[in-house]
Formats: sequence, C-alpha cells, structure tokens
Amino acid sequence: MGFIDVIKDRARQCKKRIVLPESMDVRTYEAAQKITAEGFADVIMVGSPEEVEKFGKGFDLTGVTVVDPRTCEKTEAYIDKLVELRAKKGMTKEKATEIMLNDYTYYGVMMVKMGDADGMVSGACHSTADTLRPCLQILKTAPGTKLVSAFFLMVVPDCEYGENGTFVFSDCGLNQNPTSEELAAIANSSAQSFRVLTGKEPKVAFLSYSTMGSAKHDDVTKVQEAVKIAKELYPDLNCDGEMQLDAAIVPKVGESKAPNSKIAGHANTLIFPNLDAGNIGYKLTQRLAKAEAYGPVTQGIAAPVNDLSRGCSADDIVGVAAITAVQCQLQ
Repeated sequence: MGFIDVIKDRARQCKKRIVLPESMDVRTYEAAQKITAEGFADVIMVGSPEEVEKFGKGFDLTGVTVVDPRTCEKTEAYIDKLVELRAKKGMTKEKATEIMLNDYTYYGVMMVKMGDADGMVSGACHSTADTLRPCLQILKTAPGTKLVSAFFLMVVPDCEYGENGTFVFSDCGLNQNPTSEELAAIANSSAQSFRVLTGKEPKVAFLSYSTMGSAKHDDVTKVQEAVKIAKELYPDLNCDGEMQLDAAIVPKVGESKAPNSKIAGHANTLIFPNLDAGNIGYKLTQRLAKAEAYGPVTQGIAAPVNDLSRGCSADDIVGVAAITAVQCQLQ
C-alpha cells in the first residue's frame, strides 16, 4: 500500500467535508468524482448550475454537494460575517456581496469559517496569493503560530532515503526569503506536519550549499543562526545543519561531511533556505525522480486550507484533499 493510500484510509475513519471551489476547472470535477468514489471525504463544490453543466459534463457527481452562492440560503449570513470581520478594513455590505457571489475561493473559506465545511483545497487555477489571501483575512493564523508556511509532501518511488522515500520539503510555496527566526519556526511547524502525516519521528535538516561551516557567506550564516534559534526555542526538535542536500540524506556522505551529526545522512524533513531553492528542489524531484508531490500544504492557518500547483493533475487534487481531511481530523 502506497503512502497516499494510507492517508486515504485514515481519512475514511472519520470523513470530513472538503470544499473544492474551482468549478471552472475540469480537473476539479475529475477529482471530485474520484474522491467520492473512494469514499474518504464528502465533497462540496461551489458553482452555478451553468458552470457545472459546462465544465462537469461527462463526470459522475453523485454524492457531490454543489452550492450555488446566488441561491444558497446561507449566503446572506456569509456576507454579514465578512462585513463584520473586515469592517475595520472598509468592507461594506455591497462589496461583501460582490465578493461572496463572484469569488468562490472566498465563499469556500467562509464555509469553513462558519462550520459548514471542515477544510478546503484550491489553487489549480488560482495563484497561491489568491488562494491564501482569504484564509489569512477570514480564518487568521492558528494560536501560537509565528507565521504561515507551506510544504510539499514528497513521495519518491524506489528510494532508500528519508522515510522510505517520504519527505517534507519546506518552505516551497509561500515565504520568499525567510529570516533565521522564520526558518526556525518553519522547521518546527514542518516537523509537526511530518509527524502528523507519517506517524514517524521527524529528522530535520537545514539545507545550504555549505556543510557545517565549509563555506563562508551571509546566506550560510543565516542558516547557521536558524539552527541555533531552533535548538534554543524548540529543544525537542530533532534538527541540525547547515548541510548540503547529499550530506543530509545520504548516510555515507553524512558520515564523511558531518561525522558528529545524528541527522546527517538520515534527514526526512528538509528546510530550504529560501523559496527559490525550495520550489526548484521539489519540482526537480517531482519531474526527474517521478516523485509524487502533494501541496503546497499550508501550516499555521486556523483551519485546514491547502493550495495546489497550477500544473497539478486531478490525482494531485485527490491526494491533497486526503491530506486536508486528515488535518481536519486533528482540529
């Protein structure tokens, strides 16, 4: 049984309601059909009858709940709540009505906020900014969270490294150039996510082009400081660095380059120094190693709402929906 199949089995144990707001994308309908057939979540789609007829033609949507904002009896309550939440930012009833009727991502987030759904998956045809903006405005960050970040759950076939080929890559979707303090917080959140999703102990490596001081540069210093901060603020976090990728995951290289590190050669949770490195790293792994890449999965939002790469497949949406459902179980 593959990793994502295990996640789906966990999701089936306590089914959750997942919103898919992108009813203008054929991939959403294919994913909704598969999720419903596999029975690990209850799917809610946001869209008009015309959109469902146009884009969902040929798909079996039996069991899928379709919500049309223009006719749903709860829309008025969503409009009032948005005005309440954003009043200090100048939100008016007229503007809130326009948003709720025309921006399905906002509508889906409000469904989560009001308890009419448990989580949401979007981003197949929206940017990360457009997906996460309503989340941060309406749901806010989770208590005790220093910042919201995003990771990819990577499952590499026939791989001896990581946790039998399973890794968390972070941050690959949100924070452009995190500070040392932010890298430390990302590492702590990523370790928790790895533990939740795999049930295994996270082994966190802070990545760099330098291993344990082999190079000198401000970029290296930033990562070194992040390791120090992480060990001070999160004493239970099993982490080390800075280290190059091969030193982090290949035992022989780890022993050679960082002989005193318990993480080197055994890392399963990889913290990239910036968004450029993280985004390039996950896409290289996905395309060249034929890895399954699920995400960007967000961490630090008050309720589970997850992003997608705009290059995702329907199966990617299905996998992220399963991950979201498991996250919902832990709320």
